[in-house]
Amino acid sequence: MNQSDLRRLAEERIKDAKALIDAARWEFAYYAAGYAVECALKSCVLARMVHTGWVFDEAVKNASECRTHEFLKLMQIADIQQDLDIRLKQSVADGDAFDDNWRVAKAWNVVSRYESKTEAEAKKLYAAITDEPYGVLKWIQNYW
Repeated sequence: MNQSDLRRLAEERIKDAKALIDAARWEFAYYAAGYAVECALKSCVLARMVHTGWVFDEAVKNASECRTHEFLKLMQIADIQQDLDIRLKQSVADGDAFDDNWRVAKAWNVVSRYESKTEAEAKKLYAAITDEPYGVLKWIQNYW
């Protein structure tokens, strides 16, 4: 799987989430929406690797760390955590929706596929990810 594949997967999973919401399939819509973010972040990891070659420096990173499903860990590996922190502070100062959207999105985790989710939860996560112009996926696309 390459960077382009992961971008495409992110875009397809968010479309899947919308289709599942439209079909009232809340639990998997929630999972698919979060999985879209995971794929987008993994594309960012590959972008960083291509630009820096860090994967070849054992003192810096271990490539197996990339197999995580944790958004914050993927952001750290992709070296965009500091940019996220800056964007969150800016969001609070400007009063825009990015900070709220990030809080909703970061609650997703791989265990979500085993949990019951309501219509409201699925729609809230999907909206946080796809919001224009303050959605989480829109922001991540700056780095992939």
